[in-house]
Amino acid sequence: MELSRSALARVPVGSRPRIAAPAPGIVHLGLGAFHRAHQAVFTEDAMAAAGGDWGIVGVAPRSPQVVEAMRAQDGLFSVTTLGPSGSSTRVIGSSAGQLLAAADPDAVVTLLGDPAIRVVTLTVTEKAYRLDPATGRLLLDDELRADLETDRPPRTVPGLLIRGLIARRRADAGPIALVSCDNLPANGHRMRGLVETLATACAVSDWVRANVTFPGTMVDRIVPASTDETLAVAAKALGVRDAAAVCGEPYLAWVIEDDFPGGRPAWEQAGAVMTGDPRPWELLKVRTLNGVHSAIAYLGAVAGRETIAAALDLPGLRPAVQRLITEDVAPSLVPPAGVDALAYGDEVLARFANPAMGHRTVQVAMDGTQKLPQRILHTIEDRRAAGAVPRWAGLAVAGWMRFVQGVADDGRPLPLNDPLADRIRARLAAAPATPDGVVDALLGLDTVFSPALAADAELRAVLVEWLTAFEKHGVAQTLAGAA
Repeated sequence: MELSRSALARVPVGSRPRIAAPAPGIVHLGLGAFHRAHQAVFTEDAMAAAGGDWGIVGVAPRSPQVVEAMRAQDGLFSVTTLGPSGSSTRVIGSSAGQLLAAADPDAVVTLLGDPAIRVVTLTVTEKAYRLDPATGRLLLDDELRADLETDRPPRTVPGLLIRGLIARRRADAGPIALVSCDNLPANGHRMRGLVETLATACAVSDWVRANVTFPGTMVDRIVPASTDETLAVAAKALGVRDAAAVCGEPYLAWVIEDDFPGGRPAWEQAGAVMTGDPRPWELLKVRTLNGVHSAIAYLGAVAGRETIAAALDLPGLRPAVQRLITEDVAPSLVPPAGVDALAYGDEVLARFANPAMGHRTVQVAMDGTQKLPQRILHTIEDRRAAGAVPRWAGLAVAGWMRFVQGVADDGRPLPLNDPLADRIRARLAAAPATPDGVVDALLGLDTVFSPALAADAELRAVLVEWLTAFEKHGVAQTLAGAA
């Protein structure tokens, strides 16, 4: 039997939803695994603790699979927590509906204009915001211009948002908070800049300034892509099949700027940290957890390791990323009060080593051009401004440069799943197939590397040195002798 509300009697009592079917109060854009294992869990626990009509209407931008699976299951799905010594599974009931934006964007716009909706959260990945990764400026491409300048149904996430806000203004629907939960630097600030640029183009700036807030956030949980094993573990634990099952590590954190003019769930009663300034938390997490995650993924994939945990077992890799944290990341930031950046780094590496997660290196490595600036390059910029040469952050960038060449050290192909894949391939094809040629070709990606970094002779020398070692010895042997 498939998971559904009528099938809940078959589910063990301790695994059943903690709330009944809630009325909608939140729209979430990005109905992927991370949202289902993170915001949906926090919101259910908040409603269980303090009540409120904060059901989540989940919107998938393009992919129909999750929408169809959740609709068939009355909006229910399960989350399995994978610890090193065992797992636990619970059904989440915070969903109040599902929409597919690609199939019915006007329905999403109408929903955003509904007075019952007072919060919009987003996990759409960095590239969906259409912001230049190097500068943070909005990229007004043809698709977004059409969303702004024509009456066609919107096809982009920024287009959906501004059309929804215009609909909200027309309906006098009241204030709303737009909450980015993606790994953008100063995500609340960037969301504000994006929407205010759109609002100016659409002549609704005054209304947006008076009625819309942009709380910043830091989100943290490792959530690998679901597999057949994920579904099998959930079915065994629940006694019913769940086609929308997800899994995640035991660690779960959410830091949120408390600026919600229309109200919000009592997320703090579910363990979230409500704060006036989430930026120190965000900087610590993006540079330490996400930056190190990417470094391990690039180097591990080239060395033939399928998972992050397996990559960490490479001789020399753990010491190398420990030096990345100690010598480059920690000196580049001021952590939140009471938090030790080095202790946080040790905790991150322990989480990555959890063998139950099965987090694939090539999954973490995708969309590198969108992730590199905030995860690694901003660390490099800050260390260069302080007069340091960040050798270990350079190793991470060199790992990316080696990864995008498309072939692992053992000859197996590596996927290049990236918005700039064609530009990367073209620049590499036109350059000499030498470490110097590769570095110069990729530093020329001006939407990734700032002019200062592209012209930095000392950084270039570090990158060439690492790539030369990779070419001569391979990544595994290079790491074994590096740290």
